[in-house]
Amino acid sequence: MKFVSPCHSVEINMPSRPALFRAVRDKFARGEGFALATLNLDHLTRLPIDRRFAEAYARHDMVVADGRPVVWLSRLAQQPVDLMPGSDLIIPLCAVAAERGVKVALVGSSEEALAGAAHVLNSDVPGLEIVLQHSPPYGFDPTGAGAVAICDMLHDSGARLCIVALGAPKQEEFAAFAIDRCPGVGFASTGAGLDFLAGIQVRAPLLMRKLALEWLWRAAQDPKRMVPRYAKCFAVLPRLTRFAWESRPRGS
Repeated sequence: MKFVSPCHSVEINMPSRPALFRAVRDKFARGEGFALATLNLDHLTRLPIDRRFAEAYARHDMVVADGRPVVWLSRLAQQPVDLMPGSDLIIPLCAVAAERGVKVALVGSSEEALAGAAHVLNSDVPGLEIVLQHSPPYGFDPTGAGAVAICDMLHDSGARLCIVALGAPKQEEFAAFAIDRCPGVGFASTGAGLDFLAGIQVRAPLLMRKLALEWLWRAAQDPKRMVPRYAKCFAVLPRLTRFAWESRPRGS
């Protein structure tokens, strides 16, 4: 499904988990890099007004649906896609990396979260080789000298899969910048996924996720940051709903 506005166009081009992991395995086999973005409603509020973010998104060759509203919109448009939150992709991506002998890097969050996430991943994914853990300092510029330094670290480490946990828009901007400097590395932006693995943040219970109430859980955990974000998301839903309806195939 493609979302279009006067300032941007972004397409969910990996509509299912099998399609995504076939593409990742193919990239690993060919020695090619990639940039994977997980499109959610917050991103759809940012893209029309943040040109730098939109340009970074355009550099991502894999886009999946992260968030039930995006999945519901795709169904309304009769172009259904699977729900694939970035948090749920970390272990499967690392499993594919271990299967193919691909070394892994963890970038973002905090040193504590990276250490905790690495411990969980090493326990849950046999054969996984994590060769780099790096948490950029506060104020990190995703296209500046610090980003260049991380690219050099990736090159020296031999990592070919980089799990990026910097939050939007920094993680997408970093991935778009780094893919040119590290063309053999796959960059997967996963938001708070590493924090969830490490237990630094507590993810919503499974029942709440199944009932599409994870947003309420996160708002309660961090109201100062999350309530304004979700207010903006709810505000754009009518426009996106109309767009999805108008995107239905003719004759539907």
